[in-house]
Amino acid sequence: MSIEASNPSASEYIAHHLTQWQTHQQVGLVNFSILNIDSVIVSALLGVLGVFFLWRAARRATPGVPGRFQAAVEILVEMVDTQAKSIVHNAKSRKMVAPLALVVFVWVTLLNAMDLVPVDFLPSLWRWVYGLAGGDPHHAYLRVVPTADLSVSMGMAVSVLVLSLFYNIKIKGLGGWLHELVCAPFGTSKNPVFALLLGVVNLAMQLIEFVSKTFSHGMRLFGNMYAGELLFMLIALLGGSWAFSFAPSNLVLLLLHVVLGWAWSVFDILVIVLQAFVFMMLTLVYIGQAHDSH
Repeated sequence: MSIEASNPSASEYIAHHLTQWQTHQQVGLVNFSILNIDSVIVSALLGVLGVFFLWRAARRATPGVPGRFQAAVEILVEMVDTQAKSIVHNAKSRKMVAPLALVVFVWVTLLNAMDLVPVDFLPSLWRWVYGLAGGDPHHAYLRVVPTADLSVSMGMAVSVLVLSLFYNIKIKGLGGWLHELVCAPFGTSKNPVFALLLGVVNLAMQLIEFVSKTFSHGMRLFGNMYAGELLFMLIALLGGSWAFSFAPSNLVLLLLHVVLGWAWSVFDILVIVLQAFVFMMLTLVYIGQAHDSH
């Protein structure tokens, strides 16, 4: 794919914007065959930004009448804490799980919100910086919506799986959890042959459940944000088609670009917050299920 031509085709434009800034990296004995540098940098910066705002709200909290920022953070914390109490019934576990859910919600919301940044703004800025550094700006790739990167959304989902396994072992003990793996959901039998068969079936069902929950957890977030990112690119193409032609007959493309861009941005705000809330709730549900005995 080349975007060196002054008028790239629609497929070239989209392909360029969907290409990650990648490198082959090895750290110690661990070989990262492909590392999406843009996703790592944006995720880290937004994570620090989210922690800073929460820290600032906690530092400036007053017992009197709260300001708007403090009130908004208190409402958010209370909402997450209420959800955690209704799902995770172990008070000791909630001391860690509730703050985790708050971080997940804030972080994923910020990652999703990068979808509202104009499609060409940061990539164009990066191409300019890359060119000043002596690189070929046509090969300067940058994607700024980390949750539209499958490695990020699935990475967070796998992290939730690891936490679920941790709490399964912590609450039930290693022996109790292993016993549950071969005895639920279909139970066991006093007959050794039937007990062995049921154990195999139960273990298979448990493994399928863990895999399917993790896969759907990450893919739901990825799919929605990837679709939103792609829609913004298609809307940008409407304006780009008019900009390259300046034909009066194509003014309808500019009108569609403005109207559809505004309409989808408003709707995307709901998608951004909703997907973060769903991801947080599923995190609480999966960790809460680890506390339940079958």
